[in-house]
Amino acid sequence: MKDLTVGGEGRLIWNFTVPMLIGNVFQQSYNIVDSVIVGRVIGKSALAAVGASFPIIFLLVALIIGATMGFSIIISQFFGAKDMARVRRAIDTAYVFIFFASLFMTLLGVVFSQSILELLNTPPEILPQALTFLRITFGGLIFLFGYNSISAVLRGLGDSKTPLYFLVFSTILNAALVMIFVMGLHWGIAGSAWATVIAQAVSFMLAVVYLNKTHPVFTFRLKGLEFDAEIFKKSMAIGLPSGIQQMMVACGMMALTRIVNGFGTDAVAAFTAAGRVDTFAMMPAMNLSAAISTFVGQNIGAGKLDRVKNGLKAALYISGATSLLTTLAVVVFGWHLISMFSSDPAVISIGARYLLIVGGFYIVFSSMFVITGALRGAGDTFIPMIFTILSLWTIRVPVSVILSLKIGTDGIWWGVPIAWCAGLALSAGYYWSGRWKRKVVVKPSPVPAVPPGEEEAEWNVSNF
Repeated sequence: MKDLTVGGEGRLIWNFTVPMLIGNVFQQSYNIVDSVIVGRVIGKSALAAVGASFPIIFLLVALIIGATMGFSIIISQFFGAKDMARVRRAIDTAYVFIFFASLFMTLLGVVFSQSILELLNTPPEILPQALTFLRITFGGLIFLFGYNSISAVLRGLGDSKTPLYFLVFSTILNAALVMIFVMGLHWGIAGSAWATVIAQAVSFMLAVVYLNKTHPVFTFRLKGLEFDAEIFKKSMAIGLPSGIQQMMVACGMMALTRIVNGFGTDAVAAFTAAGRVDTFAMMPAMNLSAAISTFVGQNIGAGKLDRVKNGLKAALYISGATSLLTTLAVVVFGWHLISMFSSDPAVISIGARYLLIVGGFYIVFSSMFVITGALRGAGDTFIPMIFTILSLWTIRVPVSVILSLKIGTDGIWWGVPIAWCAGLALSAGYYWSGRWKRKVVVKPSPVPAVPPGEEEAEWNVSNF
């Protein structure tokens, strides 16, 4: 665990970000390898099927992801205040919530997958493969949620390195299994889905073993969990707006997918391939956003608001430099990047145009994401949710629909950076208004931070 309330802000944020970034590089590298194998071995219809499935998966897990984010912020603020008793209760409460939520989302996803795919106007030639991929993926959600909940707990405590090790292992195992199932056993798109579920299950079990052996105060267990209603309410107050925000983003992705689906399999396959590259390019900003959330949470918990401002400035400098380098690489090599996924000229042409249009605005996206991360860390998630809804549903989707009627798929792509610009203007204006400072989530505990008889455990944790 790492105390982020002392030391140079820029160095701390960068050191906290790097392990998450490395882990996501491995994860996205797997996603790229997986998509390359699916697109090259099975065909562009399978690649399109995976792309058509993703927004649906994201929609159903988005609310839970946001809610988990609320727990992570609460944990980071309690940890910043050195209140270990409430840290433990927050972790237990998160585990209880995640367990029941994952079961509900699994049932929902398995039952309604086909109806949602049909609603999205999924091309008939890719519908069966997309349905197979979706149902297998939803069947393994409990492992995905379990692993991510433990990772969120560790990050809230300032430990971003341990989740990296499990993520690297999961990525390597995933890639090996996909080669065996798809290339060796010829299981098709089902092999890709099963590889992911198995890798996530193994990583989750290893993470549980690690947590129980090295952090006895915060053990993962099925019996004796302490559900704290007050902490749950606070976490939901922070997390639900983020969850709703993520759901609105997912709905926006589904709306865009429906538009793309209208242009046929080539466009869907190109959108999928470009999206893999796009996600890879956005990783530095996403990880910096997560880092600044934990940094802000701990420093607000410690009452050090001056460090919040300095930390945000440092994060913006870092994200600006990395996004400019990423833009250069994506714009120059966009054609070659898309050609890794498919040899079809139409798919390559459409995907390369996406990267050329969207890739020029990564600095806007990164700045927006970092500022939003700082607001989340302060516990102010409602206003960013409103900004996301406005930029997505009043700008991105309408602009994409209108421009697609005039200039084809390029019009869909232009809706993305236009919405980013609006989102950045709104988020930056709100941050500099200073209203987020009124959000006080964690107050000093009137009771001892650690129950009697557990002083030694507190010492071990705070000096880890």
